[in-house]
Amino acid sequence: MSDTLDTLENITYNELNEGDTATFIRTLSEDDLVLFAAVSGDMNPVHLDAEFAAGSIFKERVAHGMWSGALISAALASVMPGPGTVYLEQSLSFKRPVKLDDTLTVSLTVLRKGPKNRVVFKCDVTNQNNQKVVTGEARVIAPTEKVSFYKPTLPKITIEGRD
Repeated sequence: MSDTLDTLENITYNELNEGDTATFIRTLSEDDLVLFAAVSGDMNPVHLDAEFAAGSIFKERVAHGMWSGALISAALASVMPGPGTVYLEQSLSFKRPVKLDDTLTVSLTVLRKGPKNRVVFKCDVTNQNNQKVVTGEARVIAPTEKVSFYKPTLPKITIEGRD
């Protein structure tokens, strides 16, 4: 018997209904911030340099806006609709900065279903204080075949010199 925490299972186009919701939660760590900069190539000092960031409108280091966008992608790919989803389009409106140690909740809501297995989702990202940090809409092709499989084991990546 498989542990549901170790498996990913999709929700097919036919199983989705307007108004269905799902959430995905993640906390921004120092390693996440630095590794996102490395992977994306975005080295803006407002993300990486505390002294520079102190003089910015944010007064401290903040996450890349697209880190929140990446969490929406993760929610669509792993929660709803889940494995087999094809991401077509995303609109994002950045409402407030995301800071180190903020815990973000991505909330997805099915807005409408269209032809050719297209689905439009309302996407809201809130912080631990229930403040909206990002809003937008995503358009995907939802999977048509049910799949379930064990989550792959990903390497634990940390920044050198940190535990």
